Amino acid sequence: MSTTETRTPAAAASEPAPRPSLPESVKSPRRSAAELLTAIAVIVALAVVSGHVDLLIVIASIIVIVMLHELGHLLAAKHGGMKVTEYFVGFGPRLWSFRRGETEYGIKALPLGGYVKIPGMTNLEETDPADESRLYREKPFHARLLVAVAGSAMHFLMAFVLLLALLTLVGVPNSGLVQIQGLDRVGGMPSPAAVGGVQVGDVVVSVGGKPIGGSVDALTAAIHSRPDQPVTMVVSRRGQTRTLTVTPANGRRLHEKGAPPPTGSKPFGLIGVSLGSPVQRATPLHALASTGADLRSVAWGSIVGVGHLFSPNEISQRVSQVTNAHAANQAAANGTRVQSLVGVVQTATQAAQAGIGDYLYILILINIFFGIFNLFPMLPLDGGHVAIAVYEKIRTGRRKVMYHADVAKLLPFTWMMLIFLGIIIVPALLTDILHPAANPFG
Repeated sequence: MSTTETRTPAAAASEPAPRPSLPESVKSPRRSAAELLTAIAVIVALAVVSGHVDLLIVIASIIVIVMLHELGHLLAAKHGGMKVTEYFVGFGPRLWSFRRGETEYGIKALPLGGYVKIPGMTNLEETDPADESRLYREKPFHARLLVAVAGSAMHFLMAFVLLLALLTLVGVPNSGLVQIQGLDRVGGMPSPAAVGGVQVGDVVVSVGGKPIGGSVDALTAAIHSRPDQPVTMVVSRRGQTRTLTVTPANGRRLHEKGAPPPTGSKPFGLIGVSLGSPVQRATPLHALASTGADLRSVAWGSIVGVGHLFSPNEISQRVSQVTNAHAANQAAANGTRVQSLVGVVQTATQAAQAGIGDYLYILILINIFFGIFNLFPMLPLDGGHVAIAVYEKIRTGRRKVMYHADVAKLLPFTWMMLIFLGIIIVPALLTDILHPAANPFG
């Protein structure tokens, strides 16, 4: 039904046009945004009250990582002149969205990832004939390749930025130095180190005239060999060198909490200190110079790790870890245990509780691993689209008509890949639930 209203030109010019009203079943964007902000505020409040702020930070970080991955695809697609219809956080029902141009941006109910929708990713997809020239599959090789690798490129970029921030703003332990990180009572009395003038933060240069470098064992051996005998310690304190005299206590008579005595009955010295490596920040230029080398080292370790994922022997071991807690703990201790998303979130939460440096390092590892894993040349991973683009480029050759691969023929391999990923992921998930890994930062 429609109605018609006749109005004079003057009246039409002086009165604003009525706003189109939304159906009662459709929420207004303002109401959806208010509900979304309310839900976020409630989640944050619950995390604070329950003491799970670290977990909330980890989940938010993973969502940001996923969305920056998808942002890489989005920017590469728009740069290549492709049509992009959706960019969403999460899956399922829409909670809130807005449109800019031809692209709808928004948030969905299940925060299990995110996606960007680029029409024409395969020849199986039905598309609007009007969009034919802007479809992914109709764009040249370099444009499709850029879109396919853009997600992993964002992971590598994030890892680079995070590592640069870690080196310059937070700092990393210098394993070439030994630092006094705590003073402990010995036999219920003040530590001999404190009595001799040693302070927390001092970097030990030499003991008894012998440089110790970065060797904790050399420092311990020098102290153990001098029970009840004054020993000269040279330390560096806020850039200045100081010479101190410390008299180690006899560890056979006085005990230090948490420091088991060596075997035998021979006297040994104790000075009541906790040792570690000092955290040092790098200058921006030095950090830039070392970041590339550090990332290559981590990336190679990730490549080896991805290779182990598909090893029959490793798969067999992961299955056995589901029912064998000792095997699961041993794999975690030697760094060969594969973690599911549950395990990754647990480790990242423990890192966040340990400190910003450990947390940034875990985020770097996550980005490098997923950046490499995502390039495995099989659908549904981005590497599958890279492989298809390269194959189409080879088949097209010098012909004017672009060759399009029939993705229907690849579907059995895609299902095989999904099943194989399930064989990898399910045992890891069960192991993480049944045998949670020990806190590596504790």
